[in-house]
Amino acid sequence: MKLIKLTLLFAVTAQIIFAQKVTMNEFSKIDKKALQLPDSFTKTSELIASYIKSNFATDKEKTRAIFIWVVSNIKYDIENMFATNFYEKKEYKITKPLRTKKGICENYASLFTDISIKSGIKSFVIEGYTKQNGFTDYIPHAWSAAFIDSTWFLFDPTWGSGYVNGGKFFKKINNDYYKVNPTTLIKSHIPFDYLWQFLYYPMTNQEFYEGKTQQNKTKPYFNFKDTIKVYEKLDHIDQLISSAYRVEKNGLKNSMVFDRLQHLKLEIENDRQTKIINLFNSAVVDYNEGINGLNNFINFRNNHFMPMKTDPEIKNILDFTNNKLKEAKLKLEQIINPDANITNMIRQLTKSINDASMQIKEQQDWLKQYFSKSKSGRKSMFYKVTWFGIPL
Repeated sequence: MKLIKLTLLFAVTAQIIFAQKVTMNEFSKIDKKALQLPDSFTKTSELIASYIKSNFATDKEKTRAIFIWVVSNIKYDIENMFATNFYEKKEYKITKPLRTKKGICENYASLFTDISIKSGIKSFVIEGYTKQNGFTDYIPHAWSAAFIDSTWFLFDPTWGSGYVNGGKFFKKINNDYYKVNPTTLIKSHIPFDYLWQFLYYPMTNQEFYEGKTQQNKTKPYFNFKDTIKVYEKLDHIDQLISSAYRVEKNGLKNSMVFDRLQHLKLEIENDRQTKIINLFNSAVVDYNEGINGLNNFINFRNNHFMPMKTDPEIKNILDFTNNKLKEAKLKLEQIINPDANITNMIRQLTKSINDASMQIKEQQDWLKQYFSKSKSGRKSMFYKVTWFGIPL
């Protein structure tokens, strides 16, 4: 079945640089040391993280150092501002800006998050869309979250690095987008999945459009902290399912939200199909091992159980074979809602397993009788005897 890839574009748009809330003096020592990171350490995020961990003690210092290094060293890639999609590998999103010293929002956010994680800080890339001067953008955006001193803070290293004007990028560090409280950033940034708003009373997409950014405590209380803990324990497909539910629940206000939901559903289906195929292939492996075991037993029996083995060792040959067929059948039973092609393959494999199981049962019955006999009686079981008593 041919998969349809949904491309979702990420870019940064022109923005007004507001007066900075903090002065550079507050971070001068941290920034100076962060920007002294040797060029030899900039080849990989692992090397950058090792420098961060060696030179900064607290998570607050580390995130500041990571933020200032990223916004100072990565230039916004105007030429490729429409070239990113959800299917780009995470590793490429990280290595590209390190190699070219350029990137778009996904690269800024992915690099910041990856260095943070490797520096021992819990961090996530957040995808959503933005609003400036009352205008809601028509292309998605990406930023980051980091867990510092038991609190979630938000970082937008793309907007923090400068701004676009007249088709050109102007480098200007903006600390308004460093370590932002979620109640503040929600005025301009809304995630597709409201889990990443980090708010007890999440805002809907409609409210974001209308500028209703104050927390409405008449809404149902949403314990995002506990929900994140549960989310982190889920496997990948269940994370996607839970995210898709929240995205849809928050309102399909625009094409960006709709495309994100479609992407999630497609990824869920792809993961489901992958799981089905992996289960089926694993069942085939078990079946083949079982058949090999059965053939080995028959050959061993045809050789009159030579070279000699103990009774438990002989029995184990059949037990192993039988267990492999049982494992194969159990895996097939775990496959839910397969397509017609897989259904037919499951039916054929199940028949083969049942046929092999009947043969194993025959061998087990024969072996049980064999174990019950004396040495001479066992020997006679290897021969077919005529009514004249002459072995054939």
